[in-house]
Amino acid sequence: MTMKGTHLGEFEELVLLTVGILGTEAYGIALKDDLQQRTGRKPSIGALHSALTRLENKGFITSEMEGATQDRRGRRKRFYQLTASGTSSIKEIYNQRTEMIKLIPNIAIQ
Repeated sequence: MTMKGTHLGEFEELVLLTVGILGTEAYGIALKDDLQQRTGRKPSIGALHSALTRLENKGFITSEMEGATQDRRGRRKRFYQLTASGTSSIKEIYNQRTEMIKLIPNIAIQ
């Protein structure tokens, strides 16, 4: 069970899953592009960064800045990764949804 104050909204959940999917390549634009490809949504970079900040404040992800590179004209990238709490939360969400779906009469999930 998640602690009080660590509830995830739908978009935060999608962002958390995408951080896990991208692994070592989880940074702003890559997350935005992957979310759009998988969900059909077009999140603004601002909305994405707000969700990432909330997830980091809740302890589900950590971030680290990469050094500036010439190909990025001296700008740095912030990379994100799941924490143990983030991984645990994903498992909890999966288990909860799976159990609830099983209770819906006349539905076959493959």
